[in-house]
Amino acid sequence: MEQIKQTEKRTSEVSLTSPDVVRISMAAAVELGLKPGTIQGCRCNCINLLQVYDEGCAANCSYCGLARERPGLADENTFIRVSWPIYPTELIAQKIAEVEARLGVGRVCVSQVHHRSNNADMLAIVRQIRKVAPVVPISGLVNATTMSEGVLRELKAAGADMVGFGLDAATPEIFEQARGRKARGPHNWERYWSMIRLARRLYGARHVNCHVIVGLGETDRDLVRLISDAVRDEIAVFLFSFNPEPGTVMQHVQAQPIWRHRRVQLVKHLIENHGLTESEIEFDDHGMISKLDVSDELIDRTIDEGIAFMTDGCPDRHGVMACNRPYGSYRPGEAFRDYPFMPKAADKADIHKQLKLEELQPMKVA
Repeated sequence: MEQIKQTEKRTSEVSLTSPDVVRISMAAAVELGLKPGTIQGCRCNCINLLQVYDEGCAANCSYCGLARERPGLADENTFIRVSWPIYPTELIAQKIAEVEARLGVGRVCVSQVHHRSNNADMLAIVRQIRKVAPVVPISGLVNATTMSEGVLRELKAAGADMVGFGLDAATPEIFEQARGRKARGPHNWERYWSMIRLARRLYGARHVNCHVIVGLGETDRDLVRLISDAVRDEIAVFLFSFNPEPGTVMQHVQAQPIWRHRRVQLVKHLIENHGLTESEIEFDDHGMISKLDVSDELIDRTIDEGIAFMTDGCPDRHGVMACNRPYGSYRPGEAFRDYPFMPKAADKADIHKQLKLEELQPMKVA
């Protein structure tokens, strides 16, 4: 640990620029032994890394802790409401190799920010990890605005078997408001979907995913349509829960109630695994789920299985979900929005209450 402290001190004295250094999620830092602590109920099965630059991210997403116009120095800002410490990439790669040899690493995910050298730097980071950990699965969470077909091909050749896109918004209108021109940002809905579909052709079915945040102003109907279209195209959708980040444009927007997140999780699982269609879902005047044409038995079984309410993420080499992101949608001590482990009996009882099933009346069948 003393050696790690010395490394942290040296890192703070040099330019904080990828590919030489990267941010790492706090849970992943604990998993690799870089930070003290424990994670409730599980390991952190995916090592989430994020590019870092002296000038920060050039995008300006209205909800993001890395937004260009958020007050504060770029290297001091939090991301998803928690600190992401910075370490030399060489040290991170070494620790990944050590944990892989001892316990196994489910997956590594390297995420881009909006920067002029982000593509070259992502390739360098992936290659450095692949050199010392030749069989650990690697994902790239890429920026569609700066991405190209050539780089997607290079990324695959470098060792990434999956790519994700932080779409975040469920509709073009919300995307424009939160990430595009209305947010003084560089991103474009059509560009994102063009790159998502290109990646789908290059990487194959279920090897491309979209991150979608629940709570940016969309309706449940919007989410159902997005998820249904993605299932049709064999593109994965991974849900995140909006939480207000201090200092951002959306800092005063309240997080959605947990019952809403639970219902979206339930319906997403039923669409993906049981063929639920939009015609079997009734929405209220605000576009929110109000009724389901689903048996009580199937709902009870889905709750009992628990998987629907776990974190969405890329799988490990055995096909088991690896990216469990402890504390990604909540802070220690807060209620789980998504479980980084299989929910236990008490958790399932909580989920049942949170769904408020008594308000989800079955649809009348003509």
